[in-house]
Amino acid sequence: MGSVARELLKRQLLELTRDDSSGFSVGLEDDSNWFKWKVCFEGPPDTLYEGGIFNATLTFPEDFPNNPPEMKFDCEMWHPNIYPDGRVCISILHPPGTDALNPDEKPEERWRPILGVESILVSVISMLGEPNLSSPANIDAAVNMKQDMADYKRKVRALVRKSVEG
Repeated sequence: MGSVARELLKRQLLELTRDDSSGFSVGLEDDSNWFKWKVCFEGPPDTLYEGGIFNATLTFPEDFPNNPPEMKFDCEMWHPNIYPDGRVCISILHPPGTDALNPDEKPEERWRPILGVESILVSVISMLGEPNLSSPANIDAAVNMKQDMADYKRKVRALVRKSVEG
């Protein structure tokens, strides 16, 4: 199974590296491992993250595309849908099917093998600008956003500055 996943990942990586207008760039963390990608995001225009450069890692399972990868930001992030350890929590990264613990999440919002890596990255860019406060991964960030938007913006802007200062 790993060889099917490897060929699919090779093809998707090649396609994504040809697209200069996407708002992200991708590459392998280690040239011998097709299952671990490095992703570099530009903060999306017209969001609090605009102007920032954010690095993340995509780790693909051996049975990709049957199951989604895990995505984790390598830098500090302050966002309701990003766990304090950097893991991204959005529907498209959840395994196919239904979730008894989250009945609001529809199966069609979750990972489907027909989706590609680009769908994940586009969803993450969208999530940065439009957090889902109904099922936060980072409760503190969600509460901060709801109760003190000025402080939330200040924290995000500080991370944006930090991301470009190295």
